[in-house]
Amino acid sequence: MPTRIRLQRKGKKGRPYYHLVVADSRAPRDGKYIERIGAYDPNQNPAFIEVNTDKALDWLQKGAQPSDTCRAILSYTGVVYKNHLANGVKKGAFDQAEAERRFDIWKNEKTTKIEGKKSKLAQGAEAAQKARIDAETKKAADHAAALSAKLAAAEAPAVEAPAADAPAEGDAPAEAAAE
Repeated sequence: MPTRIRLQRKGKKGRPYYHLVVADSRAPRDGKYIERIGAYDPNQNPAFIEVNTDKALDWLQKGAQPSDTCRAILSYTGVVYKNHLANGVKKGAFDQAEAERRFDIWKNEKTTKIEGKKSKLAQGAEAAQKARIDAETKKAADHAAALSAKLAAAEAPAVEAPAADAPAEGDAPAEAAAE
């Protein structure tokens, strides 16, 4: 029975998440499976990936073939590299301690890279939030300045209008006296 490591779709329309499963290659995508070995949620940034590395490695050693997407996920989590190192130990290229040392170095570099991406995303979100607040503050200040200018312009003719009427009233008695 040829086995595949593949994704099984879950979730609702437009918001999928997936289970990593080991299934018979003839079974339907969301149908019967042999064992669930992990989960994958592409809706988060960075994507949430949870894989039971021991089970996945065991199935790879037994000959299960991962789909393209699952191969990428297993490579991202280090299962494919761990399988590669295990095969090197079987062939006698190096011992188990050397394989574990190499995997630990790789895992530390990968963790550092992921944490860097998370912090960069957080800083970008903070910068975007600050830019939005600054833009709103500037817009509010511009709007307040425009309103105060409009109010000052409306009050200025009202103050000047009685002063303009006063000389006209002064002219009126003079004209009346002239008649």
